[in-house]
Parts: sequence; C-alpha cells; structure tokens
Amino acid sequence: MALMIPPVKLKWLEHLNGSWITEDSESVATREGVSALYSKLLSNKEVVLLPQQVLCLKGPQLPDFERESLSSDEQEHYLDALLGSQLALAKMVCSDSPFAAALRKRVLVLQRIFYALSNKYHDKGKVKQLQHSPENSSGSTDLQAVSERPRSSTDALIEMGVRTGLSLLFALLRQSWMMPPPGPVAPGGTINLCNDVIHTAIDVVSSLPPLSLANESKIPPMGLDCLAQVTFFLKGVTMPNSGADLLGRRLASELLLGLASQRGSLRYLLEWIEMALAASAVVSMMEQGLSPEGLISYDCFMNILMQMRRSLGSSADRSQWREPTRSADGLCSLYEAALCLFEEVGRMASDYSRTCVSPDSIQTGEAPLVSESCEVYVWGSNSSHQLVEGTQEKILQPKLAPSFADAQTIEAGQYCTFVISTEGSVRACGKGSYGRLGLGDSNNQSTLKKLTFEPHRAIKKVSSSKGSDGHTLAFTTEGEVFSWGDGDYGKLGHGNSSTQKYPKLIQGPLQGKVVVCVSAGYRHSAAVSEDGELYTWGEGDFGRLGHGDSNSRNIPTLVKDISNVGEVSCGSSHTIALSKDGRTVWSFGGGDNGKLGHGDTNRIYKPKLVEALQGMFIRKVCAGSQSSLALTSTGQVYTWGCGACLGCGSSEATALRPKLIEELATTRVVDISIGDSHCLALSHDNEVYAWGNNSMGQCGQGNSTGPITKPKKVVGLDGVAIQQISAGTSHSLAWTALPRDRQVVAWHRPYCVDLEESTFSHLRSFLERYCEGINSDVPPVPFPSSREHHNFLKLCLRLLSNHLALALAGGVATSILGRQARPLRNLLFRLMDSSVPDDIQEVQANQKACSLIWSFS
Repeated sequence: MALMIPPVKLKWLEHLNGSWITEDSESVATREGVSALYSKLLSNKEVVLLPQQVLCLKGPQLPDFERESLSSDEQEHYLDALLGSQLALAKMVCSDSPFAAALRKRVLVLQRIFYALSNKYHDKGKVKQLQHSPENSSGSTDLQAVSERPRSSTDALIEMGVRTGLSLLFALLRQSWMMPPPGPVAPGGTINLCNDVIHTAIDVVSSLPPLSLANESKIPPMGLDCLAQVTFFLKGVTMPNSGADLLGRRLASELLLGLASQRGSLRYLLEWIEMALAASAVVSMMEQGLSPEGLISYDCFMNILMQMRRSLGSSADRSQWREPTRSADGLCSLYEAALCLFEEVGRMASDYSRTCVSPDSIQTGEAPLVSESCEVYVWGSNSSHQLVEGTQEKILQPKLAPSFADAQTIEAGQYCTFVISTEGSVRACGKGSYGRLGLGDSNNQSTLKKLTFEPHRAIKKVSSSKGSDGHTLAFTTEGEVFSWGDGDYGKLGHGNSSTQKYPKLIQGPLQGKVVVCVSAGYRHSAAVSEDGELYTWGEGDFGRLGHGDSNSRNIPTLVKDISNVGEVSCGSSHTIALSKDGRTVWSFGGGDNGKLGHGDTNRIYKPKLVEALQGMFIRKVCAGSQSSLALTSTGQVYTWGCGACLGCGSSEATALRPKLIEELATTRVVDISIGDSHCLALSHDNEVYAWGNNSMGQCGQGNSTGPITKPKKVVGLDGVAIQQISAGTSHSLAWTALPRDRQVVAWHRPYCVDLEESTFSHLRSFLERYCEGINSDVPPVPFPSSREHHNFLKLCLRLLSNHLALALAGGVATSILGRQARPLRNLLFRLMDSSVPDDIQEVQANQKACSLIWSFS
C-alpha cells in the first residue's frame, strides 16, 4: 500500500500577500494551475512538509479465551474499535488517491489567497475590539449597533421628523395630482398645490450660487438622504404614466436638472439624461406626431447650460454649440435637451483631457502646459540662506517666497536650493562649500544666482545630495548629464576625485546615452538611460553601487544584473531602483536598520528584488539616510528602515520590510520626497503632509519640537493648489507649478469628469441598452433616425474613452473600474467584432483608452 500524503505545516509570509492577491484564483480549477500555485507555496516555504507519520494497521486487541461470555458493554467497545479501525483505514486509502491529493493542494492554495485578501481588506483591530465588547454577546443586532456611530435622542427625533415630513409631502403632492380641486377651470388654469411647491423649489435652487451642493462632504448625512429621496420622487413624476399633469412633469424635469447642476457631478447629469431619454421613449410609444408630452422650458435649460459653461470658463466657439429647438410657447423637447447636455459634458471632458500634463506628450514634442504664475512656499532651516530670506532664522511654517518666482522645478539639497525655470535655466542659492552651487566658487549665496552650462543646454531636472560634502547632478532635455561639487570617491563621474566648481558634462559610458533620471546620494551617484540601463559611480562601500563588490568607480558603470529600469534613488549608503512598468523594486547596499526592505540587515552587493512590494504598481521610490519610501499607483505610501521617517508613531521603531503608513491610508498621495531625516507627501487634494526630524521646523508645524512621528498636515497652505514638493537636508519647499514628470489628473471636475465606478456603470448601461439593433433600419426609441442613434453612441464612446484615459493617466483604472471592468471589456469586444457602422468603429479604434481596457478584469 502506498504511503498517505505527508502532513504539512502552514507558515504564511506577510510580505508575499501582495503577490498572492494578484494571482488568478480561477486557475485552481485546472490541475496544472493548482500544481503551479502549490509549487509556489513550497518554493516560498509557506508550506513545509512534515515527516511522514508511521502507518499503524494494528486493530483492537480481542481476548483469546474467556471463561465467561463478554458483557454487552465490552462487546460494544470491541465492535466500536473494529469499526473505528475500518474507518481510519478507509480514510487513509481515500486520502491517498490522486483526486484527494489535488483537492488538498487546491484547498491550501485557496486558503493562501483568502489569507492575503483578508489581511488587505479586513480590519483586525476593529474585530478584536468588537470581540471584547460586552454587547457582542447579545447577537448580531448589538454587533451592528456597536459599529454605528452613537446618535443622541435629538438626532433620532429630527431624522424621524424629516423622514415622515418628506413622506407626508410626497403623499400630498400625489394626491393633489390625482384629485384636482373642484369647480370650473378658469381661462388661466387653476393653482395646483404640487406644481406650486415644485415651482417654488425651482426658484430657490436657481437663486443659489453655482455648485452650491457640490461639496457633499460638507452636507450632513440627513441632507444627502433627503436629496436622494427628493430625486427619486421627482424621477417618478417625470414619467408620462406618473399621474402628474403636463406642467407637473415639466417642472419636475426642470427641478431635477437644477439639482443635478448644483451638485456638479457628472453622474447626476447622466442620471438626468437617462431619465430624459426614458421619458422621451415612453412618449414616442404613446403618441404619434406632435405631442405636448416630454417637454421642458427652453429658457430654464439654456440658463443652466450657460451657467455650466461660465463656471468652467468654456472657450469653445459658440457656433459649435448645439442648442435645442425652441417652440413658439418657449419649450423644447426633453430628447433634444438630453442630447445637447450630453454633447456639452463630452466636450468639456475632452477639453480637460487635453490639458492634463503627460510625460508622453512632452517626449513627443508637444508643448507642455506652463503655469501662468508660480507660488513657492518655503520653511525650515535658513542657516545658509537656502530659503533666500533676509535673516538666517529658521522658518517654522510655510512662507511665500517671491524670490523663487518663475520656478518650474525646485531641488532642495544640503543647505542649498536649485531652481529650474520654464526655459531650462538653473539658479542656485545657499551653502557654496566645495563648489556645490556650481557658480565657480565656494561662497554662500543669499540670493538666487544663475549657473552657466558649457556647452549651453536647457536643464530638465536637478538632483542634489542631502549629506556628505555636497554634490549635484543635472540632466538636460536632450538626456545629457552634468555634475559639480565635491568630487571625493569619484562621485562626479569625471574619472577623478577633484572638486568641480562649474557644471561639467559627464562623458565616458554616458556619452550618446539619453538619460531620463539621475540621483545624487551622499557619496555615490546614479543615472538611468532611456533604454532602461542603470549606471552607478562613486564610493562602493557596502555594495551601494550594485556591481557585486565594494570597489569605488569614478566613471559611470553599467549595473549588469538588472534591466528595464525606469527610476533610481540614492540614499546615504544604499540604492533603490524601480522598473519602467512599476512592478519591480530592487535595492542594494548597506542594509543596516532594514533600509533595504529584505527582512534583514545584511549588506547586498547586487540588486535584489524587494519581495514585499511584489504585486503592487509603484509610482516612485525615495532613499534617505536610514529609511526608504515607496509610493503606489493607488496613492498609498510604504516605508521601511528606522526612525521617525517610518511615520508609525515612534522614533525608535524599525521596519525590516515595507510597511504601509496607516496615517495616510485614507489619503490618496500623488508625490513623495525625502530629505536627510524628514519626509514630505503631497495628496491628490493639494495638501502637504510632513513627518520625521523637525529640529529646524522642516515639517512646517509652526514649531521646532519633535520629531514628528506620524504624518501631519503642513499648516498655512489651506487653499493653495500645491502641485510639487521637495525635501532638503533640513528645509522644505512646495510650489504650484504643474509638474512635467507625472500626470496631474483630477478625479472630479464639475459637470464633466467623475472618476467613480458609478460613471462607468451609467455609460455601460447606455451602451448595452442602445447598441441593440445598431444595424437595424429602425432605430430604438427615442431616436428619430439612425444618424441620431449613431451620434449618441459616439458620444458615449468618447466620454468613456476620456474617462478611461484619465483613469489610466492617474494610475487608478483598476481600482475605479471595479465591477465594471469585465462587462465593459466584453461589451467593447462584442462591439468591435460586430458589423457596426464605420463612423462608430473609427471612434472606438482611435481611442487608446478603449484599447487598454482589454487588460483589466
């Protein structure tokens, strides 16, 4: 008999959770898929095979001879023992079958995937709190009550009054329509209670400033609930079969549109368009010829449309604006109004998409956006005039610095600052020892002074070291690299260790290469070429150069063990590299305090994969003195190493592997920067957070106490549209110029952009509903012709394409599409494969975003 499957011990490794989340769970349905995933468990030593247990086939000991017969209890005991032995033997045989072995592997793989998902989405702290709560023993009702915010009796009474009041109002309005007032109808018509109430509501909504209801975070939950109930009621009223009279249905449509425009979100406008098309479809089926149904006030509609255009400063040629046909009595059809509104929001979305900054557009030679004006705010140490303020006192909170005007990019270094203008010229100020400013001397500069580059070049980016004796790298718009400052250890890359007080072009291996990223560490330097090659030079101690040894290099030397590198960051004695696709992070060099993120403190002499970041899309990496940072595409910040830069609440903490900064977990971060021992983060909402060493006020909290062990919002920047940040050794800067090295995408733009799953759900609903019969001679209602039908589908595809492009540019497509990704992909596949008119096929094929959705699931 074959031995049974050996027992195993499960040891789930936390840092591999990310890679297991991305595994396709459907592959466990096949034996090959199960075997591959189970082999992964074995290779990672998450499943450890235990020694085979001894197979015991010995059954119960029966007596050979007894003078007296066995008692009934003894007989039952022996019988149970025999049956138990038979059952154990049967289980042993069954568990050794190929089916059982595959099933056990499948269960282990699914258990591992579930564990990874549970750790990502499950709040263990909250569950633990609930488990120890005394109310937990009373059942699920109490459990739900514990999770809810406790409300006072006053809140409950107010909510009850509002809800019952709305219900009563809706009932009275319906009754007013169903039972009109008795008596003869006057020539001017009778006053209808319902219509009078709705008309008053329209007047109130129209008198409000634009977008008065747009900030839903400022509206209490009860207010949002009331808006939802009113909207639901009005949608029902607009339908021809609602029981309301013509004027009531018309007023309900106008009030709905007014509320949608005041709320300012695209999804509410799409809901109104959906309502208008549905009402128009019912009218088309009920009436033939001219009908008084399905109408709206022309003036009301155009006033709202013009208000939307003024709010966004639309500069489109008015001759291109579509307007509905106005009847003699000042009305227009809901159908025409819906298409006019749909075209308008589509045009607004397209205009906004073209204004978003994209590195691709810059590389292809298109003119990038240039901010009309740039405001620069500075804080922290000014000991060497690095902030260009009159005194050398430290600045404890952000201060507007007019001296830094005309800044496109700024680099904060070690007691010095470099400013790149929109034309590519560089100015410097601050500490000048060892020629670190590149001005030809070692003097400190209290004002910004322009650098000279020979041969003359336009500079794209500057990187200045945060420690040691200071050196700086800069690469041009053509991909050439200049260096200057302290030359010890060969870190300038000129083949020697001489100090260079003017910018000097690096030749040698970088000659002819197009460099897209540079980083100046404390005693070493690195550059990444356009074709994904990583070059390092300078001091080689601890293996920080990644060449497999501790030797120094005084010219750029190719790191042969990795390729397709997109970004690099040099710290005090370690280096972090990021792949072009953002899927892979390598680190090497000194591993003290866990700053390499490999789970130990060992030195690494060649690039090694940071396994804990596998399965994530990384946007940016930063290396500091004793810590490192990584920013994901979803806006989360991971940190590892030691000290207050971990942002975990302790200045003594150590993290050997990347760990999420919980304080920023609910904030979408779009950029990060690290100085010597403090960090900055920029949120999608233009808010700046800081943590770490604050001895010089570099965290911008209005004081110099600290360190700041958890990210805190920098004070004094409320209402300022900060777009870029830079952290120096002990000073910080934030400014409003749009960056050129990353896309700037707003998740929400009034009326036209709403990167939410609900937006894609509405567009998917439109396409599914109106793509039916696309080749039929008779278009679906309410479209009067195939041309109008096809035009509506093109509008849907264009708006979908714009939103997909924005989501992809912002790196949030997968998370925002949610459950709509697979249905949209299947729908677009069917549309592409079917015989559709050429104009629709062309719109779909020319949209890059539509083609990229195929990879989402």
